Amino acid sequence: MTEPHNPLSFTVHSMPSPELDGAARRTSNGRLKMLLVLLVCATPVVASYFTYFVIRPEGRTNYSELIEPLRPIPENLPLVDLQGRAVQAASLKGQWLLVVVAGGACDAVCEHQLWIQRQLRETLGREKDRLDKVWLITDTAEPRPQTLQAVSAGEPVTVLRVAPDVLAQWLMPAKGGTLAQHMAVIDPLGNWMMRVPADPEPAKLKRDIEKLLRASAGWDKAGR
Repeated sequence: MTEPHNPLSFTVHSMPSPELDGAARRTSNGRLKMLLVLLVCATPVVASYFTYFVIRPEGRTNYSELIEPLRPIPENLPLVDLQGRAVQAASLKGQWLLVVVAGGACDAVCEHQLWIQRQLRETLGREKDRLDKVWLITDTAEPRPQTLQAVSAGEPVTVLRVAPDVLAQWLMPAKGGTLAQHMAVIDPLGNWMMRVPADPEPAKLKRDIEKLLRASAGWDKAGR
């Protein structure tokens, strides 16, 4: 006896849209790749600072004062050169900087700091191209031609003007001191990270600079 045929029944399910799923996957993958790129770029910088500031062998000391937290250069810091042309603050990034802050007349303290700045850079040997010299003038006085000639021996110094009240948003003196008493060390990312003692001892300051250059050798190269 032949059994009657039962009609087939179908259950209809909504199917995912390939286009929407593909777009979501691409967005997710793109974000993941961007995070990985940022992590890869930041890791050498973070690692070098972690090594220098945190993993310190017993008895290791710094001559200059570490600035904690680091103070990034303000993007809107109004800088002008000696010809009155505006200079972008971001243009100072990409190189280690040893900064002198003083008036254009440049008193004896200023001249001594500029001399140390020039001599220290020259004694770094093959690493000297990783350190630039900067003189920030905080008034309208014109530097003497002989001063500019002396500080420009070898690699010229970058001379820029900036109002002292605006500069105070970035660099600060030690308690009870003045900004002109201290040189400042700026890292290639534009962070103020060391305050040099007043009337510094060149040999001790050089050791600080050499340590920083060694710690950053994996990610910092000469030139901007």
